Amino acid sequence: MPAIARTFAEVFDDMLRNLQQIVRAEVRLARSEIREEALKATSAAKFLGIGALAGFFSIAFLLVAAAAALTMWMPLWAAALIVCVALMAMAGLLLVIAAKRFQQVHAVPQRSIEHMKGDIQWVKQHAK
Repeated sequence: MPAIARTFAEVFDDMLRNLQQIVRAEVRLARSEIREEALKATSAAKFLGIGALAGFFSIAFLLVAAAAALTMWMPLWAAALIVCVALMAMAGLLLVIAAKRFQQVHAVPQRSIEHMKGDIQWVKQHAK
């Protein structure tokens, strides 16, 4: 079977179509990566918000404990102080969890960049 000769224009059109498909695939990958990172950031922000709210309430209970201490009614004071310490511990734990989750968020789509670098190398090799 004889080889079919293709014109330069046909080869060039095929190259452009392939390049468009590659670029579209890279854009889809970048979108997907950014979406994943946004979900991580949302999760971290939730923990940060809950931790901040718990911190706020711990301060409120600390003030209640101080007021109760001034009234010198010991059982109420002791109960308010125990609640305050428990809320402070919870706030600290939630803030630590939020900080760790924020460290896992990457604003730059690393996989997409690596794929694009590979694509550029492939184009350079095949353009010679």
